[in-house]
Amino acid sequence: MTATPNEPVLLRRDDGPVAILTLNRPRAMNALSGELIDALQAEFDRLSADQSIRVVIIEATGRAFSTGHDLREVASSHSYNFHHDLLMRCSAMMLSINRLPQPVIAKVQALATAAGCQLVAACDLAVAADTATFATSGINNGLFCGTPSVTVGRNVGTKRALDMLFTGQAIDAEAALRDGLVSRVVPPEKLDEETMALARHIADQPPQQIATGKAMFYHHMELDLPQAYNYATKFMAGALQSEDAKAGIDAFVNKKPKPEWKGR
Repeated sequence: MTATPNEPVLLRRDDGPVAILTLNRPRAMNALSGELIDALQAEFDRLSADQSIRVVIIEATGRAFSTGHDLREVASSHSYNFHHDLLMRCSAMMLSINRLPQPVIAKVQALATAAGCQLVAACDLAVAADTATFATSGINNGLFCGTPSVTVGRNVGTKRALDMLFTGQAIDAEAALRDGLVSRVVPPEKLDEETMALARHIADQPPQQIATGKAMFYHHMELDLPQAYNYATKFMAGALQSEDAKAGIDAFVNKKPKPEWKGR
């Protein structure tokens, strides 16, 4: 699939409670240009307030999920301020994924490198075709992948991340699954079906519990173990007071049909 020059760099379509964002720069291997970064940020800003959407999928057209920053754009200026601004906008966009109330699933059909690998790591979940590959390959171009190391390191741990960062070598989908960079690996012909099935299953869960639980999880991961238990205990004690939890537990105990969940 190719995009004409007049097509937007990011497409969005909604399938019921699932929003699908499509990176649409196939000729540029879906490199994260400033325009694409800003388009993703704008959609995340809209989605954060959209209670009708319960799950977000990020997918891509063409032969790559994303090869990272657009090096032609990077090379267009030698200004520190230009590069800093571009990277800050990208980092803010990645953080927005973490802060969205909806779970975000990367659907990875092919190559994801550098900031493209960072985007996969930044998503809450990732479903990859078994033919997909992943790399933090900046070092091959004389540049250590500093910002990708933040999310990749938090996904796969120190030694595996530094192996990727120091060598620039690609790993396959099975290694990405083993190391925690992706959550599921499926045959390419099943990628659309399996990703949507996962999204719909999550969308069928109580949205308030999903939203607050996602925020709680990311917060406690930054705490030490006693602090994390204390924080999670308070969260669960409060969650047990919610209408959804009361209705769900009552349905289980008394063998009633699954209740209708409240909105966010």
